Amino acid sequence: MKKSVKTKEQQPLSLQEIKETQEPAPETWQLRLYVAGQTPRSVAAFANLKKICEDHLAGRYEIEVVDLVKHPQLAAGDQILAIPTLVRKLPQPLRKIVGDLRDTERALVGLQIRPAVGE
Repeated sequence: MKKSVKTKEQQPLSLQEIKETQEPAPETWQLRLYVAGQTPRSVAAFANLKKICEDHLAGRYEIEVVDLVKHPQLAAGDQILAIPTLVRKLPQPLRKIVGDLRDTERALVGLQIRPAVGE
């Protein structure tokens, strides 16, 4: 006696389902902030960066803080000449911003989160 095996037909995917499976995961921004100890300017730079990231890159960023007082040799890798300096490692291309990031609009344009006015 043969048993009949019923196979469940697989329904074709809708265009929406195809699009959802092909969308890339949001890109993670890798940021490195070079500071020199716990100076007021260094603390302000970190606080300003954290606020910018929370407001514009929520859940899609990583911040690495490099204290050049403790690790001065690390300044050569990213050619750091002034502090505080923010380096955007990813997404490419690499970008640098010098200062405490208090001018949010300038920081957004410098990081290429927002285009410059007139572009």
